Amino acid sequence: MKGRLTMKTKQLANVLIKILGLWFSVNTISSILQALVYFVVNTRGGRPLNDYWVYSAMSTMVVAALGIYLIVKSRDVAEFLFKGENE
Repeated sequence: MKGRLTMKTKQLANVLIKILGLWFSVNTISSILQALVYFVVNTRGGRPLNDYWVYSAMSTMVVAALGIYLIVKSRDVAEFLFKGENE
């Protein structure tokens, strides 16, 4: 049909993977801000950092890195997921 927008499976997967990566990236912003506030408040009070917050910050960075990876490499990930499928 003329004028009808269609997306192939790999194109749709590419868009959805980018959206997932953006969601991961945006979702980590609140965790990063929370960790920064905690760090500033506790260092001013002279208290040592709790191990929980160190692990939390590390896991937040891993999720942020995964989100950035999904955004940048979404086409490769879609190709990997649908490698046996023809366009």
